[in-house]
Amino acid sequence: MDACLVIKERLAELGIEQKDLAAAAEVTESYVSQLLTRKKLPPAPDRTDIYEKMGKFLKLPSGKLAKLADVQRREELKRGFEDPPAPLFEEVRELILGKCTPEKRQQVQAIFEKQPFGELERLVTQKLLDVVKRVAREELGSEKWLRTIARLSGRSYKQMRVMILEFLDTDMFHVSGENCVSFLNPLIESWDIDLSTFSIEVVLNHRLAVGHLKRFEFVERELDHPFEDEPGFAEFLQSTSLSGNATRDEIEFLRRLRFKERRPSPLYYYRELQNLRDPLHFRPAER
Repeated sequence: MDACLVIKERLAELGIEQKDLAAAAEVTESYVSQLLTRKKLPPAPDRTDIYEKMGKFLKLPSGKLAKLADVQRREELKRGFEDPPAPLFEEVRELILGKCTPEKRQQVQAIFEKQPFGELERLVTQKLLDVVKRVAREELGSEKWLRTIARLSGRSYKQMRVMILEFLDTDMFHVSGENCVSFLNPLIESWDIDLSTFSIEVVLNHRLAVGHLKRFEFVERELDHPFEDEPGFAEFLQSTSLSGNATRDEIEFLRRLRFKERRPSPLYYYRELQNLRDPLHFRPAER
């Protein structure tokens, strides 16, 4: 038994119509109809709030609909798992390129066109989706935010709730032009990428998102003292009898040592320094 069947049976038992269920879940009747007729894949439970709303309205045990929908969804996805990923819709690519900073747009476009939906295009698309989805997920419970987005897109409040639920459930292989018009376009001001490190910077519309600048790094970097020095290490440095002849490299090595619970004493750092200097503790460098 799957979620669709349970919902249908429960509607019949309680004498409730689909439109009443749609109102309780704050979605359109068309959306509910498509779910129940299996024209639409059930959304992932961790990306939606409709199962909780529907389950409460239908007086079902908490979490039952979500579990059934998860199983049904997995079975449906298995059937289409072997299909090769299709290129992005042309309108999706155009919007993504249009949001790229002018200085990089031509170079990025050449890479996109050389390999349709290649590594770079997938990377950028995924990151933009991640950013916009995070905003949409955080604001899903805000009626004011939903109505603002609905007004910008020329849709009703319920229509926009349905679109957000569908958008949260999509991935980069199925993002549509409608997703772009409704979410990516109004939420993203611009994006830029460093093609040498693949770090991406996304600027969001400050009127629709808090913290409008997002940056993603894809290279390993040395951090400049991201933590405060251990008290024992500070005492070790102050004692010339313990650290007086320590080199700069040795001090930096000791400074980067991290501890979860126990706090090291100055004597610990002194002994660690001796261990570091003892040639018996290291193998010869391979050539």
